[in-house]
Amino acid sequence: MVKRRAGRRSPSPRDGASSSSAESVRRPRMRRCLLKGCDQRFCPGQARQRYCSKQCREAARKWSRWKAQQRYRETAVGQAKRNGQSRRYRERIKTLKPTEPKAVNESARVITQEDFFRAHVRPAGLLRALRPPPAKSLAALLFCVVPARAGASSGPGAALETSTHLICTY
Repeated sequence: MVKRRAGRRSPSPRDGASSSSAESVRRPRMRRCLLKGCDQRFCPGQARQRYCSKQCREAARKWSRWKAQQRYRETAVGQAKRNGQSRRYRERIKTLKPTEPKAVNESARVITQEDFFRAHVRPAGLLRALRPPPAKSLAALLFCVVPARAGASSGPGAALETSTHLICTY
């Protein structure tokens, strides 16, 4: 068995040395995908393979067509052709008839304020059942949130109003 040193070529059949089929098979080294932004490493199946997947190959072909179109548009012939396309488009838009809105035969329906707000107003029968809460004094309203001092009892003068509910509950 022959030992190979790093950096030396293996003997090829052209050099006169015989080699087995296992030595003649060469696999390409790992490459990076050439599509901008991909940079994925892959092992190419063919010697001229540049992209890692079918999607990258299609994206590169799409970009190549776009770039070729941009280069063509920069030439005088390309600019003249594009100007002709724009001119024909503007003429086509001018010749199109503007769509006229169809006239409505019946008059517009007008909703009066009475009909509009009627759904939000309670019927009179329900209003009779509601009684207004009794009047509250301002002092009772203000002092209901003030805590009593320590040692204060519910003797004379402890509460201003006890019969009225200070919170409205319907």
